[in-house]
Amino acid sequence: MSDNKNEKPRKSEEQKTAERDANRDPLSGRAGAHPVGTGVGAAAGGIAAGAATGAALGTAVGPVGTAAGAAIGAAVGAIGGGLAGKAIAEKVNPTEEHGFWKANYSLRPYTKPGLAYEEYSPAYQFGWESRARHQGKDFDEVEETLASDWETARGNSQLEWDDAREAARDSWNRIADREDSLGNKTDDDDDL
Repeated sequence: MSDNKNEKPRKSEEQKTAERDANRDPLSGRAGAHPVGTGVGAAAGGIAAGAATGAALGTAVGPVGTAAGAAIGAAVGAIGGGLAGKAIAEKVNPTEEHGFWKANYSLRPYTKPGLAYEEYSPAYQFGWESRARHQGKDFDEVEETLASDWETARGNSQLEWDDAREAARDSWNRIADREDSLGNKTDDDDDL
């Protein structure tokens, strides 16, 4: 051990892992940042709402105003959408979800004996992230879209959609149940 008091103590592997998994916000440094939700919200808000609103306002000035208004509206919408996406995503703590599923996946009826958590992990994550992207919709309503998106989302998982579907649904439903227990109204509540 060194006698130098300015030398920083070495971090254990557990400390390094905890820091890496903290999902720190790049601006504030706070733990629990959700860049996927922010990005999804920014894309949806910027393209859909901002561009349309900006274009409508710009039309009052003529064709050049329409294009300029759309560009400005898209930028403003992206900021608003990013904040909305972050708010939705912050309902889900990825570290907590991975911990839950890692501890419980082998008990689920759809898992194949001998397959490691790492095969199912992308399906669980895909489920909770998809729930955030498709707020107010039922899994069955968007399953066709999810099936086609799985090819990109699966990462290194060898699971085909038929094998990943129930893990994604399980994760989706876990988040939906949590939202319902917190009193968040969803379109599904209209059936009650």
